[in-house]
Order: sequence, then C-alpha cells, then structure tokens
Amino acid sequence: MHTNIEQRACDLAVYIIENKSTVRAAAAQFGISKSTVHKDITERLVKVNPALYRQVRELLDLNKAERHIRGGLATRRKYKGK
Repeated sequence: MHTNIEQRACDLAVYIIENKSTVRAAAAQFGISKSTVHKDITERLVKVNPALYRQVRELLDLNKAERHIRGGLATRRKYKGK
C-alpha cells in the first residue's frame, strides 16, 4: 500500500496509460477501490502532474465513450454462450 498519495496517483496514471487499462482494472491491480482510483486521477493528479493528467484523461474519456459497446458485447456473449 502506498503511503504517499501523490506518488500513488502518478503510479496509477502510468499504469493506466502503459496498459491502456480501465479504472476497474487499475483498482484491482493496486488493491484499492474504483472510487479511490477515480479520485486520485481526477482530483489529485491534476494538481501534482498536469501533463500526465491530460494523457490519462484522454484514455479515460475514450474508455467512457466505448463503455456501452463493451457492455453490449458482454451481454451478447452471455446469451449466445460464447
């Protein structure tokens, strides 16, 4: 567990960018809640490292735009048995 919150926010952002990860996947990897990841990225990171924030924000916005597609595909797999 990270004791330095600002460092954790930077580590989360780097992980999300390098792995093109979602908030949920990053939370699982770091062993923290989705809410904590979201707060670290959206509120803390912008104050600590604005350049890194802009990079991770682009990826999070893309994930949000594609979220409904992934949900539909999951539902399709569930009912088609694949």
